[in-house]
Amino acid sequence: MAGMRGRQTVRDMVLSMVAIGAVVGVIYLFLPNDEEADPVKAVDYGVELVTAQRAAPYPVVAPEGLPASWKATSVSYKGFEANAWHLGFLDPDREYVAVEQSTEAKGKFIPKVTHRAEDTGRTQKVNGETWQLWKGEKYDALVREEKGVTTVVTGTAAPERLTQMAEALESKPEPRPSRA
Repeated sequence: MAGMRGRQTVRDMVLSMVAIGAVVGVIYLFLPNDEEADPVKAVDYGVELVTAQRAAPYPVVAPEGLPASWKATSVSYKGFEANAWHLGFLDPDREYVAVEQSTEAKGKFIPKVTHRAEDTGRTQKVNGETWQLWKGEKYDALVREEKGVTTVVTGTAAPERLTQMAEALESKPEPRPSRA
């Protein structure tokens, strides 16, 4: 009698596994499995941008008018860490481009956000502003310093993409209440 119970238990377990496998198979067949789907989730940085623009002691920048093929992937504002603003993107070539701003000493900030890129001594004009060209093993960068803030456009992207991001950067001045 004890031997029968053992075989029934094994048979029941096998039947249960077959039933579970069938359910999983049906779910797999009927759920969309888009192999082309992009695993990278885009982020909406609007709220963080407004928060940073209100909190930062400098004009916080973000791109305006970039094509939809640019995808924002990360955003943060750390007031407690030298007012550090970060906005990360994947460009149309799926390379990384980041916009970094901070009041931290440039000697610490630039190497940190560019993975130790170095100043080439060359400059580039973007929208009438002078940017320093930095090159590195991992990241290249465009660097601009003004009134206590350093702005860096950096990443693995091609120099033209870094320039495209720098060209798109705009700061929105905080709207002042009008006096009626």
